[in-house]
Amino acid sequence: QVQLVESGGGLVQPGGSLRLSCAGSGFTLDYYTIGWFRQAPGKEREGVSCISTSDGNTYYSDSVKGRFTVSGDKAKNTVYLQMNSLKAEDTAVYYCATGEIWLCGSYPNIEPHRYEYWGQGAQVTVSS
Repeated sequence: QVQLVESGGGLVQPGGSLRLSCAGSGFTLDYYTIGWFRQAPGKEREGVSCISTSDGNTYYSDSVKGRFTVSGDKAKNTVYLQMNSLKAEDTAVYYCATGEIWLCGSYPNIEPHRYEYWGQGAQVTVSS
């Protein structure tokens, strides 16, 4: 069955960096979009980024554009989220999820309800 496992979360100071990994099994990365999402305490889950490894398409929300970079390693069936210049407002549980391949195409869509299989989440805390 489809499984996603996030790793790489932790505590970092403002301005610091972290790299999250999303290791997938039970599916082939090229046939899906992988989305990254986050949920802060008391807030709704929001889309952060997506990637389609079949054509290299990526997309970022305005809140992370220029600071976060999503990439994929097909051989490892793993997607990464490199997070730089982290801010306190980036503190949240970060999730990856699979979606239909078109979700990160010409009209990217990172609405959480459109994604199907989810990982367990990784806590990212940005604090001094």
